[in-house]
Amino acid sequence: MKTAPRPALPTWMRPALAAWLIGLAFGALAQPAPASAPPAPVVVAQPPVVNSALNAPLFYQLLLGELNVRGGDPGAGYSLILDAARRQRDPALYRRAVEVALQARSGEAALSAARAWAQEAPADAEANRYVLQMLLALNRPAETAPVLKAILQAAGPDERNDIINAIPQTYARVQDKAQAAAVVREALEPSLKQPAQAAAAWTTVGRMALAQDQLPQALAAARQGHEADPASPYPALLALELLERGQADAEPLVRRQLLVSTSNSSDDIAVALAYARILMDLQRHGEARTQLEALTTRQPDQADPWLLLASLQVQDNALPAATESLQKYMSLARRSGDERAARGLTQAYLLMAQVAEKQKDFVAANAWLDRIENVDDIMAAQARRASLLARQGRMAEARALLRNQPERRPEDARLKLIAEAQLLRDFKDFEQAYQVYGEGVRSFPDDTDLLYDQAMMAEKADRLDEMERLLRRLIAAKPDHHHAYNALGYSLADRNLRLPEAKQLIEKAVSLAPGDAYIQDSLGWVEFRMGNAARALSILRAAYSKRPDAEIAAHLGEVLWSQGQRDQALLVWREGLLLSADNETLQGTLKRLQVTP
Repeated sequence: MKTAPRPALPTWMRPALAAWLIGLAFGALAQPAPASAPPAPVVVAQPPVVNSALNAPLFYQLLLGELNVRGGDPGAGYSLILDAARRQRDPALYRRAVEVALQARSGEAALSAARAWAQEAPADAEANRYVLQMLLALNRPAETAPVLKAILQAAGPDERNDIINAIPQTYARVQDKAQAAAVVREALEPSLKQPAQAAAAWTTVGRMALAQDQLPQALAAARQGHEADPASPYPALLALELLERGQADAEPLVRRQLLVSTSNSSDDIAVALAYARILMDLQRHGEARTQLEALTTRQPDQADPWLLLASLQVQDNALPAATESLQKYMSLARRSGDERAARGLTQAYLLMAQVAEKQKDFVAANAWLDRIENVDDIMAAQARRASLLARQGRMAEARALLRNQPERRPEDARLKLIAEAQLLRDFKDFEQAYQVYGEGVRSFPDDTDLLYDQAMMAEKADRLDEMERLLRRLIAAKPDHHHAYNALGYSLADRNLRLPEAKQLIEKAVSLAPGDAYIQDSLGWVEFRMGNAARALSILRAAYSKRPDAEIAAHLGEVLWSQGQRDQALLVWREGLLLSADNETLQGTLKRLQVTP
């Protein structure tokens, strides 16, 4: 085989190089003789010395290769090092050749070195991983199936599922998602039929479908994985992602996994914890509490469930129970001492301050807030302090506290305005909140979120024309802002104005966000206003089934009531009150209809 040329060293460099080589070769052995006999050393058994295959010609070749790399000629250095790797069949040298090619931004050269390595050692997982990474970096996913198969075949039984679960993230940046999914499916075909890997393999197939927004196909794959191993957490975790994206049919899979699993692995705990979080997001607080109470009983030394449980208990005004849960969480978090626990402790301090605030112990509340030192959470602490002042009738001081907060980061100016507006909103000073959001819009004219919030405050402040003006401005600036279409359409429908236009706006929102239960609620409500009670009932029932919510319950109950289904209406309204007893829409509906569920 033809070898790479060995460039000659300049004459002036040779003495220095010789001295350096001697130092490298013998420096570690040149120990000074002791001046006097030391005490007898403790004899420690040393591993046997294994000499490398490094001889003088090889050492010289590698040295020249590295000097070329450092001297600005990585191409020559790469050739010398890769030639040495092939001669010695040494994984470390192959790895170094890949690194040199990458440093030189030569993906093709890095791929060539990685492939040479993999051909030399077909069972070497690291070599195949390098080939896979290079192919994906060069956007050549169609060539990866054999490599992925080789990686899976070389993996031990204990690590194979971990590799399978990592595949979607590995292919996440591939532009052609359909091609990536096809390649992965081909590589996983043997694993789909192996009981030990089927659950993980089907889950990965599902995640590749999810990356293409193919939700039904992802759900079908999750079900296949669950059937292969009902106790496996992998399909359940995929089902939770689907549930978050509006696929209510995924929930039974999660419930079955929680019932049959007897493991307390980190993945199983992650399923229960993520399910509780989603239930909280869906405002199904009773079910979330049941999950968290079961989890804290089964795994009392897991910190996160205690913090989530405490947040629910604070919302329910179960203050002694919340305090107990928070104390348990803080004890566990302080023991772990990692950065994540530090952030969690900040949330715990904020919740403890909220408990003290509800108990009107403002001194204790401030004492808890004093414990917060993380710069990222200072604004949250100051917002809670402002709330304490406002509860004592000192709103002007509360607003001044937020206004005078130092701006340590560029985004702090915006956060201060949002905190002040939220404070005013919480205390139902909608006009002033509208003014503060307006200040934010003037300061940050490209911030569509602030513009939307100002529009919502305009409605609360009974500035309906201004709300419409702001929402239309938002739609012009961001034509895909489904919340803006929905808010404007619902506002018109709720006031029984321009109903055809309201329906058109809401249908536009539906087209942009077809899985959003709140937008479906708006559509059902405008249908009811237009006299289409049967269609309204169908839409509202589907929305309420997807996302039980007090406002949707208010609308569904009213349609049922209007159709003479009084018992059903009362049942829905009672459920709505359990979800949120102080929901303004529900309370307004009951008052208008003079109903006490």
